[in-house]
Amino acid sequence: MWLVYFLSVVVAVFSALSVYMFIRQRKHERQYKALINVLRNEIRSMTGGSIGMGKRLVDIEQRLSITVEKQLELENRDPGELAYNQAARLMEMGADVDDLVKNCGIGRPEAELMALLHKELHAHQGLEHKH
Repeated sequence: MWLVYFLSVVVAVFSALSVYMFIRQRKHERQYKALINVLRNEIRSMTGGSIGMGKRLVDIEQRLSITVEKQLELENRDPGELAYNQAARLMEMGADVDDLVKNCGIGRPEAELMALLHKELHAHQGLEHKH
């Protein structure tokens, strides 16, 4: 009789232990699933960011390529044309004839002509703004 009682207690203890382990295993399973979802979302975010960064890098590479081409075009231009462009910019900033001769490598007659044209252009533009 005591054997039946002992076996019943052992079966009850093992049953309770099995239920406890099952509940604990389910709890861990839910925690792991939640962690997997968090990691999955982080991976999606990182992947999206990497794709966006890749697109930006491609855009920057294209812009850089265009800039290099334009720079080569400018370097291959007639140096005289560049001197006159530089002189025009300096005139806009208030340079005088001596500054143009000294900094742009153009002759005094060209510099004086540019100064005269610049003065006439601004006088003409001033009249247009008044009307």
